[in-house]
Amino acid sequence: MRIRYAGGPTAVLELGGVRLLTDPTFDEPGDYPIGSRKLTKTGVSGFGAAEVGRVDAVLLSHDQHPDNLDRAGRAYLSGVPLVLSTRAAAERLGAPVLALPDGESVKVGGVRVTGVPAQHGPDGTEHLVGEVTGFVLSGEGLPTVYVSGDNASLDVVRTVAARFGRIDVAVLFAGGARTPLVDGYLTLTSDDAAVAADLLGARHVVPLHFEHWAHFTHGRETLERAFEGFGERLSLLSPGESVTLS
Repeated sequence: MRIRYAGGPTAVLELGGVRLLTDPTFDEPGDYPIGSRKLTKTGVSGFGAAEVGRVDAVLLSHDQHPDNLDRAGRAYLSGVPLVLSTRAAAERLGAPVLALPDGESVKVGGVRVTGVPAQHGPDGTEHLVGEVTGFVLSGEGLPTVYVSGDNASLDVVRTVAARFGRIDVAVLFAGGARTPLVDGYLTLTSDDAAVAADLLGARHVVPLHFEHWAHFTHGRETLERAFEGFGERLSLLSPGESVTLS
């Protein structure tokens, strides 16, 4: 498996000859409105939409927040064959977005993509933050890969671990995101990401969603501290960097 990190929640995953892109965000730094509020992008992506190349599908955890799908990301979706996301995203965006509910699967080449839960904030905030999904990738002779999406709940991670057993590669959206919208974290903190990796028994951990936005309260340094002792199990990439996992 090969992972190339762009920045924020965006990475190209290559698995069994299939190329997948997570949450496309390619806009320049600046302020991006979200209702009456705004989110501020602070960093430049390691590569742009034009440099992604062909993909077989986009794994879109949700569409309602610009740090997971920005203007350039929305434009990019029109040129891909398939986008897997939430029911709400499929209703709002239309084709080529396909809803992938919890527990349902689709085949993309030789990769089975299964929808799994994600909780984008503390208990009881779903009506405020909106619907989010995660993904598990699997296939004959392939590693099992968990892509968390914007999930803040370790109970959700326990559910995924109980359902799928050991995860070979955990792609964890971290950053400890916080906004005035809710009282609590919207994504995993660095410490919770390390706990999640242990709950999953992950052989490899690749954090995403930990930099490039001002509402991320945890970052590269806190991840390094939280994952001290993980050694080569942790791949903490820089924008534009890639890693091959075996």
